[in-house]
Amino acid sequence: MAAGSPFPLQFEPLQTVGTKDQAALAATGGHDAVLIYGAQREPEVIEVLLRAGKPALMFVRLHSGPFYYMYIGVHGHLLRQRTDGLRKSGFGLTDIVVDKPADLVWRLHALQALKSMRGKRIVTIGGSDGWGGHPEAVDRAREIWPLDLRNVSYEELGKNLQDAMQDPQQVSSCKAQARQMLDQNRVTLETDRGFVERAFVLLEVFRKLLAASETDAITVNNCMSTIMPISKTTACLPLMLLNDTGHMAFCESDFVSIPAGMLLGYVSNNPVFLCNPSLPYDGQVTVSHCTAPSRMDGTTSQTIRILTHYESDYGAAPKVEVPKGQVLTVIDADFASMRWLGFVGEVSDSPFYPICRTQISIRIKGDARRLAEETRGWHWIVAFGDHLDKVGYAARKAGIEWLAL
Repeated sequence: MAAGSPFPLQFEPLQTVGTKDQAALAATGGHDAVLIYGAQREPEVIEVLLRAGKPALMFVRLHSGPFYYMYIGVHGHLLRQRTDGLRKSGFGLTDIVVDKPADLVWRLHALQALKSMRGKRIVTIGGSDGWGGHPEAVDRAREIWPLDLRNVSYEELGKNLQDAMQDPQQVSSCKAQARQMLDQNRVTLETDRGFVERAFVLLEVFRKLLAASETDAITVNNCMSTIMPISKTTACLPLMLLNDTGHMAFCESDFVSIPAGMLLGYVSNNPVFLCNPSLPYDGQVTVSHCTAPSRMDGTTSQTIRILTHYESDYGAAPKVEVPKGQVLTVIDADFASMRWLGFVGEVSDSPFYPICRTQISIRIKGDARRLAEETRGWHWIVAFGDHLDKVGYAARKAGIEWLAL
């Protein structure tokens, strides 16, 4: 399992536990999770392991080796405790795996993503908010995860930008970086080159702010009304470039959806796309935004057109051409930060409607009518690949209600 894991995974030496005292001793230590091989029917001993406060998984054998008794007893003896109701605790049906080590690995990956989320630091340019007049989402983000929000005022950003633009060496370097990007065959420029050059200056300022806060996560609030007069460009392109280099970079400072974006980023090991949804209709839905990663699989650079930002017709914003047939995971978080909805889809087109620049038409692999009925909140989060099980498992562990369509 450790050798084939997509994330760092270390197992401590196996311990045989047959008494409560042995279980209490095994429950101590610096481990992140407990993996119980349920060979015998010892619910009282297992309860001691579960009370240690660490996430727990149970593996039972049916065909993969010597038969484990808890394949028979885990439901009636442990989960229901000889009653008709399932236990109300952090250990449940989704924590039990039969025969398949790979099913343990993806659960451990989800727990690792959850651990990475706890206390995650994020730079918030211009403060933090919740889209649609839901500032309470910020408090919920601090309460559930809890995120460490480091605010940088626009006054401070403006001073840093002014200093950067008065540094001839830095301006020259940014122009060279812009030229290098625009010379690539996959990139087409359809706005003023100056917007792109100034976007690289803004990118360098963002990088310094990230380094000062010792984090890889950033979000920008009030980007249309505030950042454009200061930077003489838009934040769309810098956010794309940060995502492409392994950062977590979000626009709009929307803490209704940013926690879902962080978690999906950790379970997918890829950049994510925060976007606006359309009406789900006829089995499809269109999502769009004026910034998106151009390497949504983490490595492959997609074709991009650099246009103006849609609403303002100003600055530099990427239209990323997402390949048809690509499987996607989509997460929709509600305004109350109580329930997330998820579904898997497939890219049917990258259209060019008069809406935000990067656009993906998604064929819904599920009940589109129910999706329309159950959609809440506003921004959705999209990632390449099918990660629905991992996101749902981690979200439930965090106390978020989960609906997979």
